[in-house]
Amino acid sequence: MDLHERYDLRQVVNAYDKATNLGSAAVHPAIAEVVTASLHHPFELAAMQDVAGRMIARALGSEYGGVTACAAAGITLGVAAAMTGKDTTRIAQLPDTTGMSSRVILQKGHAINFGAPVVQMIRLSGATVVEVGDTNSASVSMLRWELDRGDVAAIVAVESYHTAGYAGIRPAELADIAHEYDIPLIVDAATQELRAPEVVATGADFVVCSAHKYFQATTAGIMAGRRTLVEAALLQNQGIGRGMKPGKEAIFGVIAAMELYMERDLEEWSAGEQRKLDIIMARLSDLHGLALSLSPDPNGCPFNRIEANIDAQTTGYTAETVQKALAEGNPTVQVRVYRGDRQRFFINATEMSDADIEVLCARILEMFSQQH
Repeated sequence: MDLHERYDLRQVVNAYDKATNLGSAAVHPAIAEVVTASLHHPFELAAMQDVAGRMIARALGSEYGGVTACAAAGITLGVAAAMTGKDTTRIAQLPDTTGMSSRVILQKGHAINFGAPVVQMIRLSGATVVEVGDTNSASVSMLRWELDRGDVAAIVAVESYHTAGYAGIRPAELADIAHEYDIPLIVDAATQELRAPEVVATGADFVVCSAHKYFQATTAGIMAGRRTLVEAALLQNQGIGRGMKPGKEAIFGVIAAMELYMERDLEEWSAGEQRKLDIIMARLSDLHGLALSLSPDPNGCPFNRIEANIDAQTTGYTAETVQKALAEGNPTVQVRVYRGDRQRFFINATEMSDADIEVLCARILEMFSQQH
């Protein structure tokens, strides 16, 4: 069945990323098979959550795990769990935090917008966000000053390409300080799935990431960390988390994704991704005014992107005009341009087939043959 034709939707060549607005990753066939089988039967969701929790623990190295609607939901639930624990009276009281420690510390450079503000995801729980440091850096002394003021429920940190260059406090040091003050460290690692065991190993108490990006599952959020904190987060489904609860297709997607992840050969996967980039580099290498180079993932995930630098005077294009021109028509071809960058666009091939690569290259070759 061609859903594009049936519902009059454009085809998409995703050279951008496994982005939510582009439907995230194509679900892996082995995961799709498990999810499809689940759709025809009822299940006890609590029992399914326990299977998923144990599977997440095995795959990512945490004490326990849980499934929620998405990584953004996981941030809210993790903060709520830090404030309420397993006290069902407090869970019912949220987002009213009267009588609870409710200040959540976030480095200012981690107050990013990933499509919605991290700060807002925290505030949805009823917590008050306290930003430390400035937009360029944060220091341990600044963090300790806020911790010493008291009434702190948790520290939240973000592992992301948005924060890769921030001169702040890294998760391992944050974890040590958080534990010194007997509060949890919650880490949003929404696009860092391939590094999830590494993030868990920093000592973070609660790590959230997406299931539907580099794990290639159905839409869901993964919560991995201390058992008591994860269980408290799952209990929020009786309160503010009710609208964030996952269905059986999300939970089975995570279960199957964890099985697949434990079997995956990351070196082989990385080599396959590099092969696609090599094809693109070879096809576009002779374009006058366009210089291509490999750009390693800034957080250390095991793949590269292509960085395309444009000479606007030679080509008549800026990064934004290239992005706009490629996005027009059917199929729409989506590449990434960082806000305010006039010279560079990036190509991420992780969601591209060989046929997609041909479309991308043909469109760019056509554009640059009409240089003015």
